[in-house]
Amino acid sequence: MKNILHIISSPRKDLSASRKLGNAVIEKIQRKYPDSVVKERDLTKNLVPLLEEAHINTFFSPAESHSPEQQSINAYSENLISELQEADIIVIDSPMYNFSVPATLRAYFDFTSRAGYTFKYSEKGPEGLLNDKKLYIAFASGNIYSEGPYQIYDSNVPYVKNVFGFYGVKDVSVFRAEGLSIPGIMENALAKGIDSIVID
Repeated sequence: MKNILHIISSPRKDLSASRKLGNAVIEKIQRKYPDSVVKERDLTKNLVPLLEEAHINTFFSPAESHSPEQQSINAYSENLISELQEADIIVIDSPMYNFSVPATLRAYFDFTSRAGYTFKYSEKGPEGLLNDKKLYIAFASGNIYSEGPYQIYDSNVPYVKNVFGFYGVKDVSVFRAEGLSIPGIMENALAKGIDSIVID
């Protein structure tokens, strides 16, 4: 049995290409692993707070000294992290917004990037703690960033890969629905992205 964590970041609902692409990834995973269990974390339904001083102070102070407010903050962060720890497969839907990920996803990373949980520091430097997991990124964009003159602006996919690489997740596959705003390409962009999905 595979535990799958599906992380959704697009604030658009039925019109979201990244949601449709991510759902297609989930469907193909379930086809390969019929007994899999999917947990959905829709970051637009339960917004992760933007990082503030109270959060940072909580993350960098010992648990035994936490105030009731800090205990609540720490428990919330630990719950998000536990979902990552329990997952065998992680699927992230991520549209490109202004050359980056949606703010909801960035906030999520701020609450899950914690020493002692998703990575640790040793004499060798930082080491990821979420090893032996598979990550699928369902990426959607109006322009084409996988190749050509705008490839240098592809800051979204590398960012997500870098964060999870820091967590120890090295096995990553990326599926793209791109060119969604370009006439002549947009008509088949999503179908092409869905057709490219291969579950390994």
